[in-house]
Amino acid sequence: MNSRIRVLPDSLLYKIKNAPTDAGCYLYKNSANKIIYIGKAKNLRKRVRSYFVAENSKDAKTRSLVRQIADVEYIITNSEIEALILENTLIKKHHPRYNIWFRDDKTYPYVKITNEPYPQVLITRKVFKDGSKYFGPYTDSQLLKETVRIIKNIFSVRSCSHPLRSDAIASRKYKICLDYHIKKCDGPCQNLISELEYNQMISKVSAFLNGKTQEALDYFRRRMEAAASEMRFEDAAQIRDKISTLQNYSNRQVVESNDFIDRDLIAVRKDSELCCAVVFKVRQGKLIGRDSITLEGVEPYDLPEIMRNFIQQFYAVGSTFPQEIVVNVMPLEANIIQSWLSNIRGQKVTITLPQKGFKLHQLKMAEHNADLQIGELLAKATQKTAFAPKSLQNLQQVLNLPALPRLIEAFDISNIRGKYAVGSLITFQDARAKTNAYRRFKIKTVSGSDDYAMLAEVIHRRYSRQLRENQLLPDLILIDGGKGQLHAAQKEMENLKLNHIPIIGLAKRLEEIFRPGSPEPVLLPRDCPALALLQRVRNEAHRFAITYHRKLRSGGAIRTSLDVIEGLGQVKKQALLRHFKTIENIKNAKFAELLLVKGIGPRLAQQIIQSFFKQN
Repeated sequence: MNSRIRVLPDSLLYKIKNAPTDAGCYLYKNSANKIIYIGKAKNLRKRVRSYFVAENSKDAKTRSLVRQIADVEYIITNSEIEALILENTLIKKHHPRYNIWFRDDKTYPYVKITNEPYPQVLITRKVFKDGSKYFGPYTDSQLLKETVRIIKNIFSVRSCSHPLRSDAIASRKYKICLDYHIKKCDGPCQNLISELEYNQMISKVSAFLNGKTQEALDYFRRRMEAAASEMRFEDAAQIRDKISTLQNYSNRQVVESNDFIDRDLIAVRKDSELCCAVVFKVRQGKLIGRDSITLEGVEPYDLPEIMRNFIQQFYAVGSTFPQEIVVNVMPLEANIIQSWLSNIRGQKVTITLPQKGFKLHQLKMAEHNADLQIGELLAKATQKTAFAPKSLQNLQQVLNLPALPRLIEAFDISNIRGKYAVGSLITFQDARAKTNAYRRFKIKTVSGSDDYAMLAEVIHRRYSRQLRENQLLPDLILIDGGKGQLHAAQKEMENLKLNHIPIIGLAKRLEEIFRPGSPEPVLLPRDCPALALLQRVRNEAHRFAITYHRKLRSGGAIRTSLDVIEGLGQVKKQALLRHFKTIENIKNAKFAELLLVKGIGPRLAQQIIQSFFKQN
């Protein structure tokens, strides 16, 4: 190991030196035991050791990753392909900071054909390994709705969610619904269609979802001819209308090629931190849809690795696997990706990079779409950056702040003569409360009623961790208090070498704003937008601290009255409170009444009575 990188803890050093040589996944964790990166390797030992060689051979983000690694965990697999599958599953589950992932991945919907004797066709956003078939993901919600609408209009798929097992059908457990009478369902609940016939229809739904409309057309033509030959002309006319609807849908799909090979065309484009992948789906020579997906965490990676990660995640779920995947850049480890896709599809899948001809022309079109998508993302980012609430602009102006205070963090301390001392941290992003970033602190190092020392402790705990984990720092810190609180907080910020961050105190009495190095407070007009914002932030910090303080204090009565009784554990305390409702009622209870509570015997009842007698 190269000592120029960092001095590794003995436990981590041991795990690196003794890493298995098998294929599998490695999970890097930080000091908070949070997974920050997941990777896979053919030889885990070689791959993991490669992270800890000369630092100047790595990009900035990898160096940042290595500095935060405090532990590593290994999961061994039988092959590199299995490791690839596991890596994708773990990334989707944990979303590590240093991995590439789909933005808003969990929101993409799928069409689901359930694994039942009489399957349902549903829209779902959750994918389970339950034997069902999943088609997607769909990034265009309008396309998804239209697809499901056409399926419901053309195919007699049941809309009920009854578990149609053979015993339930035989016993006529379910009543036939309106859908049967309006020809929207063939009545499987009453055994009016066999399981075989119903599943033949479902197979055509699958073909339709895979873009094979001709297979569905042939199925309906055969049914129409059979109905006509049996002189069921009304049924034949209804099937004819379905064929017409299906043909109209098919004719809207642009013919792109004449080789009738199912293929996906994937173009990945990157601009600094922004990256977009566009997928054109061509089935039986026709372009049936386009997916556009934004990727996160791509900044330090080159296009081959981004392409590998995209293919790995995009095809991890779903049944729409083509024969050929045409890409604008060959993915890293293309052979492994091809083998993995072929195993899933059950037939060979090839990945190609065209140099000329019609496929290259199609790819250019996909690239153009990806460029347009990145342009839209850049425009949105610019608008978001440019926008700032007037209260923030006013606050920057009246306090002469070096930057717009988009991220404000505020602190407050709450205690009663040093008891149940707590600190609160609340965060405002662009003048709006960011509640998922709120934090509570139970004071650990200060005894007695010393608000200044308590505030210093909270400040130190907050920002030493932010520095240690390389987290975002605020544009402005607000302290609920006057000169004394501000001085204590400022001193701690200087100790952390963070005195460049603006910090102010807001005193309640006259709403005075105190600043370091300025003897006179700033007094703003009552109708000033900046003052209104600061008051809102300060009041929220106070409310959050008081709420936590009250919670601890309400539990204090139970602890001081009951915790001193030997043999009275948490379960028995809860039993007493459930029975008597209040501490006062327990104190006044007679010996026989205490024995009525489950778990309270004669000896413990006597101890309870004696304990309350001594407390008086």
